[in-house]
Amino acid sequence: MAVAMILLLALPGQAQIRPGFGGGRITSGQASPAPNAPIEINYNDPKEYEIAGLSVTGNKYLDPNSLLSLTGLKVGDKIRIPGESINGAIKRLMSQGLLEDVEVLVTKVEGNQLTLNVAIKEQPRLYKVTFVGIKKSEQDALKDKVKLNLGRLISNTLIKNTQLSVKKYFIEKGFLNTKVQITTVPTDSTRNQATMRVAIEKGDKVKINNIEIRGREQVEESRIRLKMKGTKQKRFGRLFTPSKFIPKKFEEDKQKVIEFYNKEGFRDAAVTFDSVYAYDNSSVNIVMNIDEGRKYFIRSISWEGNYLYTDEQLTEVLGLKKGDLYSKEDIEKRKNGNPGSDLSSVYMDRGYLYFNADDVIRSVEGDSIDVEFRIFEGKQATINRIILNGNTKTSDHVVLREIRTLPGQKFSKTDIIRTQRELATLGYFDPEKIGINPVPQPDGTVDIEYTVEEKPSDQIELSGGWGGYVGFVGTLGLVFNNFSARNIMNLKAWRPLPAGDGQKLALRFQANGRQFQTYSLTFTEPWLGGKRPNAFSLSVARTIYRISDYTNLYTNPTRYGKDFIGSYGNTMISLGLGRRLRFPDDYFQLSNSLTYQRYELNNYDIFGIGLRNGISNSITFNTTLARNSIDNPQFPRGGSSFSLSGTLTPPYSALGSKAFESTVENRYKWVEYHKWMFDASWFATVTGKLVLNARAHMGFLGRYSAKTDFSPFERFVLGGSGLAGTGQFALAQDIIGLRGYNDRDVYTGMNGITPTAQERARGGLAFSKYIMELRYPVSLNPSATIFVLGFLEAGNNWGSFSNFNPFDLKRSVGAGARIFMPAFGLIGIDYGYGFDRMPGAQRPGPGGQFHFTIGQQIR
Repeated sequence: MAVAMILLLALPGQAQIRPGFGGGRITSGQASPAPNAPIEINYNDPKEYEIAGLSVTGNKYLDPNSLLSLTGLKVGDKIRIPGESINGAIKRLMSQGLLEDVEVLVTKVEGNQLTLNVAIKEQPRLYKVTFVGIKKSEQDALKDKVKLNLGRLISNTLIKNTQLSVKKYFIEKGFLNTKVQITTVPTDSTRNQATMRVAIEKGDKVKINNIEIRGREQVEESRIRLKMKGTKQKRFGRLFTPSKFIPKKFEEDKQKVIEFYNKEGFRDAAVTFDSVYAYDNSSVNIVMNIDEGRKYFIRSISWEGNYLYTDEQLTEVLGLKKGDLYSKEDIEKRKNGNPGSDLSSVYMDRGYLYFNADDVIRSVEGDSIDVEFRIFEGKQATINRIILNGNTKTSDHVVLREIRTLPGQKFSKTDIIRTQRELATLGYFDPEKIGINPVPQPDGTVDIEYTVEEKPSDQIELSGGWGGYVGFVGTLGLVFNNFSARNIMNLKAWRPLPAGDGQKLALRFQANGRQFQTYSLTFTEPWLGGKRPNAFSLSVARTIYRISDYTNLYTNPTRYGKDFIGSYGNTMISLGLGRRLRFPDDYFQLSNSLTYQRYELNNYDIFGIGLRNGISNSITFNTTLARNSIDNPQFPRGGSSFSLSGTLTPPYSALGSKAFESTVENRYKWVEYHKWMFDASWFATVTGKLVLNARAHMGFLGRYSAKTDFSPFERFVLGGSGLAGTGQFALAQDIIGLRGYNDRDVYTGMNGITPTAQERARGGLAFSKYIMELRYPVSLNPSATIFVLGFLEAGNNWGSFSNFNPFDLKRSVGAGARIFMPAFGLIGIDYGYGFDRMPGAQRPGPGGQFHFTIGQQIR
């Protein structure tokens, strides 16, 4: 922008100059012929002139009349020269931010009348922004960060703000010495457009050479450094917490240190001094002085304003006693931070929505503090209305039946939190965006507004894999988790299938051609009858597996896979009914099912027990007692799940059936066994977003009579990813993963004898497995929930009960990641390293391998 001056000339050689204002100046143009007289500027004796004419030149886009209006000057006005009229006009024009320069020219003088021309230079408009000196990825990130709109005026303010934004961006990345220079390059003079060229010199990242903490006496220095998560000094081998210095994070970490001190009872702790100074060109030293102050303890607790509960009752709920550390954060959690057991829940669960408790320090003597809690109980609030917003796909009744806060009931904080959990576990809504807003009404009631955001819940499985002699196997699976059976006849509701009633329809097809095929269909109604959470399910499945003539593999490869010498088939139908229990609490569920399976063997001794031909029938009754209090199905942070199930066939042998004493075909015409499974999983937040998950799984297969063999059906196979594996996956077996080992490899035979391949394929009678995982979320976006994990895992599978040893476990360790996408379910990849040897297995020695999984693994 030009330097601001005011210059007034009437004739050449008679100029006088004085400083002006606002970036403009006044000067005469070409002198008019006589009778013009020169304008003599005398600051001690200003002269008055009348404006005879006004004009604007230099404008390309701006309206001249509007510009003249902004000056405040008009024809006929009388102005003094020198005087404030011209200065004020220039200042008003420049203050609009539209102009780069302004001149006021005297173009004609006649006596005491003069004509003025306002010559302007408009600010250029932004045509393009270019960043130089940085990588393409950084340029893209800066464009999103700076957000310069093309076509806007390039003012000094815009240039300065852009420069500050760019520097701030790189400083937050650790480049404290970043230099930014911005120039404008005319692009199109006819349109007054220019390119803003942003030249960036990042320099090196500034690391932290040393952090010196002074004043510390009562707290270990390592604990203080641990709290400074974003400010770490250089150390060999530091990978996940780099030692770059970022001023914003340093300020946050100082606050975290003080919060840590306060939590430990040092309520007066403060950072009294800190200094950051250069150590060399690429690193800094930090000095921080902490005044710890005194450590305080609670001497007494008193209550004021409580009428519903006695002092003793409230003190017991609070859980603090004389001698405990004084921590403001801990007190706040005990008041409002533990739903169901905190102070606020005690009142709010009885309808006292307006309850409030203020903790006040009554006195401080030495290291002792007397705390008084001042209670405002208010009035009980009754729920008036339930307002539901955001369920654009799911029917209202599906959501409302999960809501625990009903009109006419007293307000309950616990019921609201439980409702939030139930809506999250439906799987139809983004659990991170479920909103609950109590709206008090003038009559003392309260409306509760629930806001949800729909997310895709249907899933598709498209996969393929190689299965030994089976060859390539393709899979197509469709799961509609929010199906609506009542709208099947309503063609307008097909998008692509009718949805919104909370039912589940699952279809799955798997095949490699004629050799192997399996089909399944499952339908679930979670609220049979619509009044109670009684879940009804129906499942049907059909599997066929044909055995090729393996001799053709070598003698006539073109016939291999076309000539079948045997087959195995399985037809299954199952009916289930489950209900939610009220005792011991309503997290418990009891489920029962009745299943019929028909096994068909045609010239195929699949178990190696002489059962080559015939039909085996299985009628089973299953009962499962389960409890699930997990808060989020995609990424749980708390809660637990347990299940105990028993599956029983009729005890034919115990009833004296003669069939068990005849041929092997008759012996297994009616399959008998009893099978017991136990699964448990716990989730707990360790710190921040880091979550610990511990799991235990075990099961065993029993028989009713010692006169009969253990059932070859429904045994356990252990190892690998937990997927079905090779040709044997057509069988009715429980396939359990153990990362770090091959599929089906984990098996301990009888009396320490190396098991044969046939025994290993047949499976075990008992298994146990234990897992400990640390999980950390990368993204909680409902369109792609991603978390990484590290695990310790151990388990074993025994072929006889005499060899069962719960401490004889095959151990592994590893890491992995999980991606949950609504359309595909849970996709996982793990690398596990198995430590133990297994003689006779596909891979007998220790080693590591990758595992890929699709779908939620139960065990």
